[in-house]
Amino acid sequence: MADTAQLSALEAFLHGHPSIKYTPPSSPEYASARKVWNRARLDNPLAVVQPQSPSDIIAIIKFAKSNSVPFTFRSGGHNLEGRAVVEKALLIDLRALNAVTIASDRKTCTVQGGILQEELASKLWEEGLGTPTGAIPGVGYIGWATYGGYGPFSSQWGLGTDQILGATIIDPDGEIITADETLLQGIRGAGGLFGVIVDLTIKVYPLPSLLAGTILYDSTDITKTFVDFNGAYQNIFNSEGFPPQLTIQQMAVNAPPGRCFGVGFVWSGSDIDEGQRWSAKVAGLAPLLMNTVAVTTIPEWFASNGTMIPADISGSSATHNISRIPLPVAETIGRNLERMPIDPGTMFSIHQLRGPSVAPQGHSSVFATREPHYMLEFLAYVTKEGRKEESEEWAVQMAREIEQADPGNVLPAVYLSLYSSARAKSSDEVLKKAYGSNVEVVRGLKSKFDPDNVFRLTVPAME
Repeated sequence: MADTAQLSALEAFLHGHPSIKYTPPSSPEYASARKVWNRARLDNPLAVVQPQSPSDIIAIIKFAKSNSVPFTFRSGGHNLEGRAVVEKALLIDLRALNAVTIASDRKTCTVQGGILQEELASKLWEEGLGTPTGAIPGVGYIGWATYGGYGPFSSQWGLGTDQILGATIIDPDGEIITADETLLQGIRGAGGLFGVIVDLTIKVYPLPSLLAGTILYDSTDITKTFVDFNGAYQNIFNSEGFPPQLTIQQMAVNAPPGRCFGVGFVWSGSDIDEGQRWSAKVAGLAPLLMNTVAVTTIPEWFASNGTMIPADISGSSATHNISRIPLPVAETIGRNLERMPIDPGTMFSIHQLRGPSVAPQGHSSVFATREPHYMLEFLAYVTKEGRKEESEEWAVQMAREIEQADPGNVLPAVYLSLYSSARAKSSDEVLKKAYGSNVEVVRGLKSKFDPDNVFRLTVPAME
């Protein structure tokens, strides 16, 4: 009955705001309008609305607040738990707000809250510019950047959150405000906890060329390949280091040839010959199966990455931050890769945080893990029903065994975007794991900027 009353009130409100697109549960388009990447999220929103401007968002927030209508936001819909949809909450789809405005000095740009990573990177590429993004085209940029933002350009330019210079938000009263340095500290790591992010002003950099691709190794004995690769990798890292223009993301995937270990290689430097030298060097760190590294463009690179990602999946993720990959940990990971479930959605990945983001000086953010480390992604997703439990059990067991192999190696804070809140005992535990020593800063900022918890369904939940 309450749903009917809220829908009636929403429809009456929308009569006065014809620019806002509306998809009710009765619409044949409702199923596609509510869709998020993780189909295991079965919640059905009250309805879906798509504002076309910041003024539309203001009107929706004021309506929702005055009518006690809970609401969520979606841009790419790639939150790994599917948290963009909540049962009986109004889903506010921001995808129409995707403008990019490059500053005259070509050192910054302003991006709207609904833009996807592929859209932003491709528009910058047209201008010979780049900025850190992740590798998956359909991920919403704002969420990726504001919750941390590991990716293939972080070794040279830093994390996504390190690029944020300014923000415009809509506060709990439905007012547009320009974020001051205090609020920006929270946005850099805690995303939309404090209001709707209308736009971000971010750093951009010259990016005239790109050398990128995938290097796959012979994975007949995937444990040995993983151990040998990491031994050779660490020798180079400890003796001469890797140039900042180079980012190497280790990954294990279920490819057409079978279960494979390899790396995503990205060289964002202007010296392509030097990049190709490094490509050959990295390709030689283990018995080679295939090397696709070549001169490419950002649109082509994103398109290639997109072919590796299933259109929708079901499952969850887990994560660890570890200081190093010593032999016992490498062997543990390798053994678990041998038993990784065979499904295109089940993957394992390693990001190394090095370069500008590891130094805490000058980073006014609540992002917790600044020391050099490896961020592990246990992606327990499946494309076929009935396999989810097997994949999730594999991820949990693998994470547990890595911790047991070298307990002091696991850092206390985790990457929020991959941490499974469903496995946590409470929202308080999620906050402590995500923000570590900064947790009280986050609480204080929430109390100051959203004291009534109007944005209570934003990640992470603060009860």
